[in-house]
Amino acid sequence: MTAVDTATPSPWRFLLHHAKPRLATHAAVFAGVLVAVLCGVGAQYGLKQLIDLIAAGPAAAPSAAVWHAFLVLCGFIAADNLLWRAAGYAATHGFTATAGQIREALFAHLLGHSPAFFADRLPGALAARVSTTAVSSFGIGNILAWGVLPPAAAGLGAIAITAHVHVGLAACLVGSALCIGWVMFRMARRTAPLHRLHAQRAAALDGDTVDVVGNIAMVRVFGATMRERRRIAVAVEDEISAHRRSLWSMEWLRLIHAVLTVLLVAATLAAGLWLWRQGRASVGDVALLATLSLTILNATRDLAVALVELTQLSARLEEALRALLVPHGLRDRPGAVPLKPGAGGIQLQGVCFAYPDRMPVLRNLDLVVPSGQKLGIIGPSGSGKSTLLALLQRFHEPTGGRILIDGQDLAAVTLDSLHHALAVVPQDTALFHRSVIENIRYARPEASLEEIRRAARLAQCGAMIDELPDGLDTVVGNRGVKLSGGQRQRLAIARALLSPAPILLLDEATSALDSDSERAVRDGLAELVRDRTVIAVAHRLSTLQNFDRIIVLDQGRIVEDGTPAELASRCGPYRAMLRQQQGGLEPHLPEAA
Repeated sequence: MTAVDTATPSPWRFLLHHAKPRLATHAAVFAGVLVAVLCGVGAQYGLKQLIDLIAAGPAAAPSAAVWHAFLVLCGFIAADNLLWRAAGYAATHGFTATAGQIREALFAHLLGHSPAFFADRLPGALAARVSTTAVSSFGIGNILAWGVLPPAAAGLGAIAITAHVHVGLAACLVGSALCIGWVMFRMARRTAPLHRLHAQRAAALDGDTVDVVGNIAMVRVFGATMRERRRIAVAVEDEISAHRRSLWSMEWLRLIHAVLTVLLVAATLAAGLWLWRQGRASVGDVALLATLSLTILNATRDLAVALVELTQLSARLEEALRALLVPHGLRDRPGAVPLKPGAGGIQLQGVCFAYPDRMPVLRNLDLVVPSGQKLGIIGPSGSGKSTLLALLQRFHEPTGGRILIDGQDLAAVTLDSLHHALAVVPQDTALFHRSVIENIRYARPEASLEEIRRAARLAQCGAMIDELPDGLDTVVGNRGVKLSGGQRQRLAIARALLSPAPILLLDEATSALDSDSERAVRDGLAELVRDRTVIAVAHRLSTLQNFDRIIVLDQGRIVEDGTPAELASRCGPYRAMLRQQQGGLEPHLPEAA
């Protein structure tokens, strides 16, 4: 698959970049169309020859010459039709494959972005732009092959044959055509901003629509159906208004073009009649000029229509590429190497981090997590807990310091190899609109059915799965909407447990579970994470009671560090949180590990 060239926002260079792998097929399409059109124009000259022979009468025109002219005319007509079909067959392979390749390349480029990129954009608008790019690319290829090349070649061919009748007349046609083309081009360029505005409004409307549909439950809960209908109606009116201005500008172009070409054709035919009156043109020449005049008229009209569509599609493609071909915020550095497999030891050395235009979240953080250790992280909201997990996944780069796994700097390893070393249960549980088994197996596609069932049992979702209509084959709906929050979280835990990664990151992994389910899941986790390094963020301290170590973060710094028993025995933030969660009672001190 050809990569996306993010340094090439020009739609024409973008299309050429992706057409290169099938350049021969594309060339065959355009060559076939070009020769077919020229055969069509040649048929008019062949008709002129036949008319001249017929006008001369049977006595002056030998039978063999008449039939020869007839066969030549039939040959041109046959070649014209057959070459069109051959070009169409080639286009079904070349154009569709190129559009599919563009869609795949853009999707691959989107997957390379960090979660922060998607947090600032509507997923529906991004998906709509990927589709728009593929459709526009296919449409541009079709318009060039069937809408632009045929009338352009027919018009030029007609002018060239006109030179057979009168060179001066042909020269006038060339000059007039160039003037008309220049005027149309300048006017079309002025309308480009209107087409881009329409493309932006259409993409925004698609994004808003998907956003509302994706949150339909919230819309219903707050009784906002009519409010959202009114909001979308305003967006629709904006899109319609932009579309009308785009179309209206092109209609003016068509009107001006129509007036100019009618005048040009009328002048050409009048010149032919004048030449005939002067005895300088035959009947066949006049008939030829008549048919060529109609060819030029139809060709320029068709070319104007095609150029209108081409301008609109090009503007849509340019708008979509500007939105999609944003350079990746995080990418593999030059010379990055795969992360070497290890036991999963983690070290943070002087790590600092701040989001753009915000105060620092982590401040000169030093932390060593030996391989196989179970580390819990607690602290107030905004203390940097989730940010720390995001840095471990390299969703952001530290603004200072460095992070190492098994002694290897994360900045120097490839992102794919890093993510293969991590299994994650996020706070916002994400499931695909796929079956239960596909969602669990996502962590390890080659996992056996027995391994999947074992992970499900340890995550306490085996009985839940058995109660679903189709068991493991039940489709969970968009983002798992058919399941409860606790069921989704248990499936996410099963998915992470199935992963062979040596490091497990848990971000409030049991927050949606009741106490009994949490206790059962905790027992399952204890069995399966025995040989892994685990870092868990939690508000429920009961989740961390069997962990080897707990750190307390506050304003981006570690303010407490120790085993659960040690922290519970000290007078500090951990003890205060433990007392609060136990209803104000003096905390029960767990046995030292």
